[in-house]
Amino acid sequence: MKMSIESVHLDSVVVLSHEHIEDERGCFMETFRADQFRELGLPTEFAQDNLSRSSKHVLRGLHFQWDRPMGKLMRVAHGRAFLVAVDIRKDSPTLGQWFGIETAADDQKLVWAPAGFARGFCALSEKVEIQYKCTAVYNPVAESGIAWNDPQVGIAWPISNPHLSTKDANARTLANWLASNESDHFRVPSLAGASV
Repeated sequence: MKMSIESVHLDSVVVLSHEHIEDERGCFMETFRADQFRELGLPTEFAQDNLSRSSKHVLRGLHFQWDRPMGKLMRVAHGRAFLVAVDIRKDSPTLGQWFGIETAADDQKLVWAPAGFARGFCALSEKVEIQYKCTAVYNPVAESGIAWNDPQVGIAWPISNPHLSTKDANARTLANWLASNESDHFRVPSLAGASV
């Protein structure tokens, strides 16, 4: 089944669409194929698959990991959600800019956000399941987050009073992240070896 790049944002965040089969019995789709990802210039090696289940108005994020930098391939498997990626690379021309997309399981979209982007989402339906493939194994001593409501970033979330974890409610600002030594781990790839 054919996968294609629908759009590219902030020079690195990719929205993919793919063919699927649907009839009276239900549907079938391929959510990942290494050969097609390779042809599209996307990563083909993933170290971990995750599933996140949330109730309406839960907001998770904006998360990232710098030691074993982690990219994420995200998709809504059930319900409807608003997926977000924020550029946190110090030398990026799009530093602090964000991309968001409202999508649902029926839309059959995938969103790729490489390492150097903080990712998050908010649940818009009663129940939401997000599946994501990660390019690195989770490392709790080298992960952090940016505040969902950091005015320097200015994300236009479709909800105003989200349910947050304690960790997400106390996340740092983008300015605080950029002042840390850890932020030196994320740089824009040189043009010689650049790929999304």
